Amino acid sequence: MSGMRDLVKELRGKTGAGILDCQSVLKETGADMEKAIDLLRQRGLAAAQKKAGRETREGVIASYIHAGSKIGVLVEVNCETDFVARNDEFQALVKDIALQIAAAHPLCVKRDDVPAEQVAREEAIYQGQAKELGKPAAALEKIVRGKLEKFYQEQCLLEQSFIKNPSVTITDLLTEHIARLGENITIARFTRYQLGAE
Repeated sequence: MSGMRDLVKELRGKTGAGILDCQSVLKETGADMEKAIDLLRQRGLAAAQKKAGRETREGVIASYIHAGSKIGVLVEVNCETDFVARNDEFQALVKDIALQIAAAHPLCVKRDDVPAEQVAREEAIYQGQAKELGKPAAALEKIVRGKLEKFYQEQCLLEQSFIKNPSVTITDLLTEHIARLGENITIARFTRYQLGAE
């Protein structure tokens, strides 16, 4: 029995899930830790998707000033209730998001926020690059789409790899916290300042 308690404790430490959820998935997976983590993640994603449409009118505006005071960030992260907005885990998430913005320099929150003229400019550049390399016309569209996807992954905050754990994106990070905190969470906007930059 103490073995199961230790496994539950370990799983909670790795995922932040509740005791009953940990016990349940460990039983379902025959105490296989990796399968239990995967199952919790699947259930967390399903729970987060159910909450995705709910309004987020509470939250916080946080700031981050990088060492040396040459980069600063203001970010607004919203949730459903003031109770969650004051929660330590939510506050830590917001700090991580501000740190991400400072380090990874995203252009915007999501791909819908990228101005259409910038997307058109990027596509023209990628087409020109592919032609310069002598790629056949049939392959141009695929090459441009692939490069545009990479552009979105680098420039849209939600699609960036999390700097503290590159195996997850910022969207994954939000989904994990939505499942754990039980409320929808959205990143509304941010501003990144860099000394001397326009």
